[in-house]
Amino acid sequence: MTTPAAATSLDADEERVTRAQRLLIHLGAALVAAPFDTGTYERLRAFLDEDAEPVLASLAALRRRPEAELRDRIAELAGHTLRSAGGTA
Repeated sequence: MTTPAAATSLDADEERVTRAQRLLIHLGAALVAAPFDTGTYERLRAFLDEDAEPVLASLAALRRRPEAELRDRIAELAGHTLRSAGGTA
């Protein structure tokens, strides 16, 4: 039997892209607040050197998914049904 948490957990590509997005938003805000902070620069450089390539590969894999599959996945994760692309508000 599948538990609700297991049914809605992120797959590897989704998790990799989500973690990277959160990190990059954090680093972007840190750069705005302190543009010359060497710690922020080092974390950004480490991401670019070590993690960017697999994240970009995961992002490409997600972008190759058909729209219907993406909508179903979003609905599954969000716990509700999305309207079709041509739907009205």
